Amino acid sequence: MRISVIGSGYVGTTIAACFAEVGHEVTNVEIDEDIVATINDGESPIHEDRLPELVSKHAGETGTGRLRATTDYETILETDVTFLCLPTPQADDGSIDLSIMETGTEQLGETLGNKDGWHTVIVKSTVTPGSTESLVPVLEAASEKTAGEEFGVGMNPEFLREGTAVQDFLNPDKVVLGASSDRTLADMHGVFDPLVDRTDAPVVETNTRTAEMIKYANNGFLAAKVSLINDIGNICKEFDIDAYEVADAMALDDRIGGQFLRSGLGWGGSCFPKDTHAIIHAATETGYDPAVLGAAVDVNDRQPKRLLALLDSHVDVTDKRVAVLGLAFKPGTDDVRNSRSIPVIDGLRERGADVVGYDPVATDNMRDHFPTIEYAESAAAALDVATACVVCTGWDEFAVLDEAFDAMDRQIVIDGRRAITPRDGLIYDGLTW
Repeated sequence: MRISVIGSGYVGTTIAACFAEVGHEVTNVEIDEDIVATINDGESPIHEDRLPELVSKHAGETGTGRLRATTDYETILETDVTFLCLPTPQADDGSIDLSIMETGTEQLGETLGNKDGWHTVIVKSTVTPGSTESLVPVLEAASEKTAGEEFGVGMNPEFLREGTAVQDFLNPDKVVLGASSDRTLADMHGVFDPLVDRTDAPVVETNTRTAEMIKYANNGFLAAKVSLINDIGNICKEFDIDAYEVADAMALDDRIGGQFLRSGLGWGGSCFPKDTHAIIHAATETGYDPAVLGAAVDVNDRQPKRLLALLDSHVDVTDKRVAVLGLAFKPGTDDVRNSRSIPVIDGLRERGADVVGYDPVATDNMRDHFPTIEYAESAAAALDVATACVVCTGWDEFAVLDEAFDAMDRQIVIDGRRAITPRDGLIYDGLTW
């Protein structure tokens, strides 16, 4: 099929490259000219495992030609299906801000007003239940066309984890198709059947509201699972019990499973924080108090404070050099949105520490948050003459530092991710043991 994808962020770029990989012709529509040029040069605009290879394979002069990018909305007229992958940021009250989505939808509608024949619009962005329906009048007004007669609207939630997004897309646990009509559903099958045929992934056919809610239910459950294991880990810490030994035993229960049972600093990124706050706000607006989700957020917010309290118990960091290892919210990505390192760095600066940060890929992005702190070129350089070290991201390279700790002024390590193996000479402490 001929597919257009509006938006070239983490989701938009990934699904565009993956759709090209399964055989579709894909056009990324993006307002940022630099991103457009990067994709058309066969390069990925974001750090994501396997994505550079796919973009290079299908875009650029040496690619298959199945992927290209443009700033021109009119190219949508040459496609059959459009995916909306626009940002839905968190508003101050915790709700999602649909203004960017509405603006993009209006521009899409104006473009579709010039098209003869049917077109299917699919919302890929994470939006609260009812949001996809609310975009239909915007499309109708802008296009002067009627939904269900001249265009269809669907909702297809994404379940992509940063760092493994390509793998998650090409080997999905499920494909959820929320459709407003049989014709829309048929077009959605046309998009996803090549992927489903390759993977035998189960397909869930439903309406748009349910499709929207499935995404929030997924992320809400996982966020609560992480906060629950962190709560259990905090209790284990008080009783001098290895929380990971407890979690390994829990994981043997097939009702629980082992994923998301690594207790530590908690979750960050673009999805869990925004999605949990959004569904809490949406539920509260109906008069319901989602107590479990609220508790999950509270536990998550406390974890960086617990890490800093552990550091305080070992040393006064005032005017001391403290290395922060790991700035991205998780390994495998350069995304620092809602990274747990941000409140940790804030807390260190409040204590008067001289902070030096290191991350293998996320340093440039963190400079936007903290332009005045020092950034090291390597973990070893960050540790040099440091009084203490805190680990905020579990990059594999931190597990093999060993002799680099010898260069510290005092070998105090507070591990928030169980990334470092204690050794002789280290004053080692962590959230889980």
